[in-house]
Amino acid sequence: MLTQFHLTERHHHILWATIRHYIATAEPVGSKALVEEYNLKVSPATIRNGMGVLERAGLLYQPHTSSGRVPSDSGYRIYVDKLITPSETFADEALQLLREHLNLKNCSLEAVLRGASQILSTLSGYITLVTLPQTITTRLRHLQLVSIEPGKIMLVVVTDSYQTQSSLIELSSPNHPSNSNTMEVNPLPENEEVLEQELQLLSNFLNAQLRGKSISELSALDWSELDREFQRYSDFLRKLLTDLSCRTQTPEYTRILISGIAEVLHLPEFSQLQQVKTLMHLLEEEQEQLWPLIFPPSQKERVTVRIGSENPLETIQGCTLVSAQYRRDNIPVGSVGILGPTRMMYENAIAVVEAAADYLSEALS
Repeated sequence: MLTQFHLTERHHHILWATIRHYIATAEPVGSKALVEEYNLKVSPATIRNGMGVLERAGLLYQPHTSSGRVPSDSGYRIYVDKLITPSETFADEALQLLREHLNLKNCSLEAVLRGASQILSTLSGYITLVTLPQTITTRLRHLQLVSIEPGKIMLVVVTDSYQTQSSLIELSSPNHPSNSNTMEVNPLPENEEVLEQELQLLSNFLNAQLRGKSISELSALDWSELDREFQRYSDFLRKLLTDLSCRTQTPEYTRILISGIAEVLHLPEFSQLQQVKTLMHLLEEEQEQLWPLIFPPSQKERVTVRIGSENPLETIQGCTLVSAQYRRDNIPVGSVGILGPTRMMYENAIAVVEAAADYLSEALS
């Protein structure tokens, strides 16, 4: 429909002013308000005609026949793509706050991400969504093999974000049939005292070999040419680390940190209790549905802005989701997003999301 209309610079100016006024007031916009508050340098009749063209183009609509006009999702799309630029002032303020209050050297990565989420929700006034890094890109900081009881050892892994993972490994023995959780390749001694010494030696060896490597690299490592002391463990190590890699390959869809729900409750778009309940259920119980939206597998744009009906989830089709990926060594590992009404201060929202993604990328690298 939009292609049927040739929009002039004046039409774009009227659209810009209409959206700015509606964002500020949440009230349908008439020509009189634009004449009084914006220097459009044309008569009210000219503005009315321009708004009529924009309405026929599908960029504005009248919620009631006697009221002014409000932007459609298509109108917001033109506004975001052609009529605004992100606020450098807001981006600078966001970066300053993030650098002043967050420090990855003194805090865990999750604490930094939570802090970033809270800062962004306070700055923007909207809900902030921050995904924890994908496990597949996490790098190893420390590994430890520990004997739990006869026939069972535990592998404890500490990542570079100081998150701890553990997995229990059952060792096969002649007297017990193996199952899917049993390590069939078992070169370890049965004597507990000797076993503890062997596990410590193996732990030291693994740390020397693997510290700083990503979990995704583990299954591809070649253990065929080991020192004579560790040669008998080659098959055991290959099986152990392949299992660890496989267990952590699946993305953790529910690991999204959320802040700022209280920030949006005063907005008219969230005045209906049932609407808020539905949104809360999505954010708390169905985060896996949000994951492909906030962290799409092939995101090309620096910042992605999904407006209203562009969101495939019905629950948030009255909202806009602004997101940007943060990276480690130029590899996307997570995402920062802001969720608010389509009547959003886009210049500020885009600026703070981009600033936060840049800060986290810098901190991780």
